[in-house]
Amino acid sequence: MTTTAPVSLVTGANRGIGRETARQLAALGHTVLLCARRPEDAEQAAADLAAGVPGTLSPRRLDVTEADGVRALVRDVEEEFGRLDVLVNNAAVDYDTARYAASVDLDEVRRTLETNLFGAWRTAQAFLPLLRRSAHPRLVNVSSESGSLEHMAGGTPAYGVSKAALNALTRKLADELRAEGILVNAVCPGWIATDMGGPGGGPVERGAASVVWAATLPDSGPTGGFFRHGEPLAW
Repeated sequence: MTTTAPVSLVTGANRGIGRETARQLAALGHTVLLCARRPEDAEQAAADLAAGVPGTLSPRRLDVTEADGVRALVRDVEEEFGRLDVLVNNAAVDYDTARYAASVDLDEVRRTLETNLFGAWRTAQAFLPLLRRSAHPRLVNVSSESGSLEHMAGGTPAYGVSKAALNALTRKLADELRAEGILVNAVCPGWIATDMGGPGGGPVERGAASVVWAATLPDSGPTGGFFRHGEPLAW
């Protein structure tokens, strides 16, 4: 399939910030690969969002913890589009507010890291060859200020450490890929009222807009940064 529209892939896009990010990118005319662990969830989200957007929402099964599944999707995207313009690593688990670093079960931490860090890392590595074929490649890691070392406190140990590690990965990738013109940034959407964020947060549209901002930066835009609503955050 040949398309002149930007091709974007969003992981964990069947709900919350990922879903709204997919919708906003499609509203900008992107062809969006809306990914979820269960194909029926991806299909339902794509169907729900399709009306009224000029772009295309294409549901895809993707569990970022499964290397074979990631590689299979890379092959599909290569065959259909020959490139990837935007990768949004949004999939995340375990906002462990009731846990503490002094006592948390390390098996739980390991499971969180498998999705929040290694899942994003695995997906980035796998799709890099297709991002390199894009004229304007963008890689966005959806992070959290709970991963900021400057502001870090106790609690949410698995989630906070996983996001701090994701921020470190962002810096590594940005520096390594800078000369190739691949812009790599981390984005904290802020406290958003989603299933993970809970009630009381801001509107999901505002959180997703932060992600879309990083996904659609001009070639002269920043790389290797940590942002919320387009403004730098402390690492």
